[in-house]
Amino acid sequence: MPDDTTFYTKGARKFQAQNDSTGLADAMVAAIVSDELSDDRAAFIATRDFFFLATVNSEGAPTVSYKGGAPGFVKVVSPKKLAFPNYDGNGMFLSMGNMDETSNVGLLFIDFETPHRLRVQGRASVSSDRGKLEMFPGANLIVEIDITSCFVNCARYIHKHVRTQDSEYVPDEAGNQPYPSWKRVLSV
Repeated sequence: MPDDTTFYTKGARKFQAQNDSTGLADAMVAAIVSDELSDDRAAFIATRDFFFLATVNSEGAPTVSYKGGAPGFVKVVSPKKLAFPNYDGNGMFLSMGNMDETSNVGLLFIDFETPHRLRVQGRASVSSDRGKLEMFPGANLIVEIDITSCFVNCARYIHKHVRTQDSEYVPDEAGNQPYPSWKRVLSV
């Protein structure tokens, strides 16, 4: 389990000191940060149909992307490991390339209706292994995350939102999905 000396950077500590929150920050690590998923956190992930993925490339440039699928498309492999599919996108593979270069990731799962959010940080590996791909019909790559820390984050600033429609592009149980019209225009 991370402790306050390995969890916080010098930059975080600087702002904690400036804002007189070092004691609170240390108490938060002890109270909510773990290096594995509890049953309730695993259950929360199993109900999500999207998350935000933060990655950084070998030059330190970050990117954040939205990853979506059917509810439960992120699989809890074990309390210390997650797996999720990479579906057909814009062909840029920025997140996949970043994970291949540096492996460091942050995942943010949000429920706008409750509201509730969970952060997961870890080390990623990207695979095109056929056996693993069979777990996720329609996927072109599989990402596995070895969890280094996870914690529930304060939900008080989450805007409440009720979903009105699911995406038609989420692959079905057989991996089928409609081809987006914008790709017909840009394909060469």
